[in-house]
Amino acid sequence: MKKEIRILGIDDAPHKFKSRGQVLVVGTVFRGGYELDGLLSTKAEIDGSDSTEKIISMVNGSKFKPQLKCIFLDGIAVGGFNVIDIRELNKKTKIPVMAIMRKMPDITKMKEALDKSNNSEKIRLLEKAGEIVNIGSLYVQFAGIKKDEAKELLKISCTRSNIPEPLRISHLIASGIVDGESRGKA
Repeated sequence: MKKEIRILGIDDAPHKFKSRGQVLVVGTVFRGGYELDGLLSTKAEIDGSDSTEKIISMVNGSKFKPQLKCIFLDGIAVGGFNVIDIRELNKKTKIPVMAIMRKMPDITKMKEALDKSNNSEKIRLLEKAGEIVNIGSLYVQFAGIKKDEAKELLKISCTRSNIPEPLRISHLIASGIVDGESRGKA
């Protein structure tokens, strides 16, 4: 695999718990884990159900799309519980997708919270995303890519921390725009 493979890292901006409205979603296009080539953005409803379509539209409408070889997501949702359908994202963009997490999420707890608010469709999306696999210090769900390829992409893109640079920089940009200063961990 080429070291300068083009990867799109997507993260959402900070937002207040139980707030209404939209959340900023930022995507950075990287050559591997070293060089930033571009920036994309969209907005999604906080705790809504439009994240998959918004991200598909952002990617498919981008001049960078023909170069992209993988989409990295910071987890499986943006704006709280706006769950991303990684299989649909892969299918509609024709680009492999990896949902990357620092810690193993408590899926049971997530399902319980969604069940309380009658969100059976979001529970279905959590289940549809498939098995969470441990790769190094990260936990990953993927669509359109095999585990050995995912492992290689992480090796190429984790250059300054154990989080891939496209995700780390998307997080810094999104939090810097919304809070006036970057903060926290991707």
